[in-house]
Amino acid sequence: MVSESTVPAGDAPRLPLTGERTVPGIAEENYWFRRHEVVYRDLLPRCAGRTVLEAGAGEGYGADMIAEVATAVVGLDYDESAVAHVRARYPRVDMRRANLVELPLPDASVDVVVNFQVIEHLWDQSGFLRECHRVLRDGGELLISTPNRITFSPGRDTPLNPFHTRELNAAELTELLEAAGFRVALTTGVHHGPVLRALDAKHGGSFIDAQIERALAGEPWPADLTADVAAVTVDDFLLAPENIDASLDLVAIAVKDPAR
Repeated sequence: MVSESTVPAGDAPRLPLTGERTVPGIAEENYWFRRHEVVYRDLLPRCAGRTVLEAGAGEGYGADMIAEVATAVVGLDYDESAVAHVRARYPRVDMRRANLVELPLPDASVDVVVNFQVIEHLWDQSGFLRECHRVLRDGGELLISTPNRITFSPGRDTPLNPFHTRELNAAELTELLEAAGFRVALTTGVHHGPVLRALDAKHGGSFIDAQIERALAGEPWPADLTADVAAVTVDDFLLAPENIDASLDLVAIAVKDPAR
């Protein structure tokens, strides 16, 4: 069941589906939306009662989920249309346009920075992470997710997604976080649960590849594939630290320790 916060309002037209961001409420996009949503759901308790910055808020559904539990939520995005959409659709979010390598917040001003499925789009990943470290208070957390390079663009020197500049594996993500001054408290990964593993088998070994094939073909999707994609729920994914190199997406919790 789609929660109220994921249904586009009548006075806020849905953002176009370009491949750069995930948009809720589209049957053919539902797999990717739920795959992103599970990370928000599972890490939401870490935002409860805290001041949160979402750096790269995209469509805004995640920032609105965070606003359910946080004291305050600031959302940032460089895309003017995304900023306007979030302001119209999710008024609980203090949405601002900004370059993510120059965060428009004072030093030590937030408790949590959320950055889900964004760092792979950035040219200056190290500069962005240093900015996250700067705006966090001592003891604050950076919650970050990104596609696992090993499974997302296997065997490729350049990312499969044309909107990605650099994808990472678990070791590379940890190295970047530590170089920016963070202590990595947890690295885990998003995996298919039993329902999605069964759909992998049903659709020729890879449910993902079946979707990509149809999207690239530019033709109507078969009814059974559309139905299977539309039926995916957030509970069909699981986060687990085991077998991290086989995960779909990497998820890390990085801490800004007090200076000694």
